[in-house]
Amino acid sequence: MKRSAGLLLFHHTDDGLDVLLGHMGGPFFARRDAGAWTIPKGEYEPDESAWAAARREFEEELGLPPPDGEALALGEVRQTGGKIVTAWAIEADLDPATIAPGTFRMEWPPRSGQLQEFPELDRVSWFGLDRAREVIVKAQAAFLDRLAEHSP
Repeated sequence: MKRSAGLLLFHHTDDGLDVLLGHMGGPFFARRDAGAWTIPKGEYEPDESAWAAARREFEEELGLPPPDGEALALGEVRQTGGKIVTAWAIEADLDPATIAPGTFRMEWPPRSGQLQEFPELDRVSWFGLDRAREVIVKAQAAFLDRLAEHSP
């Protein structure tokens, strides 16, 4: 069973709580909005802790070191494909214009024999919780609810 771990950044605004989500890169998500946004996360092997993986993946996906600060454990969710995702929330500010996303390679177009490189996350943005619930991968909405329950 595949496991991923990630960090959900949040900050308070005059309008409430905002969270930082990334739009999944690559051709499958290029024209999608709903269900195409995710917390910065990635897979890890059993010999790595989920916490270490969450911090490593944050840096790999955004090209920035993960923020320091108190981390709020948001638990786990199981996504539609069966992957289990573990997340932590950290209060921090980040300018989306500063990201330098990592990339992945895949054959595109399908069966063309051509490998192309795509960004892991093609953009990141801050969202209020209501809008975030509309665009985030469905199972990950539970992280938003858990954050809202624990945030002052």
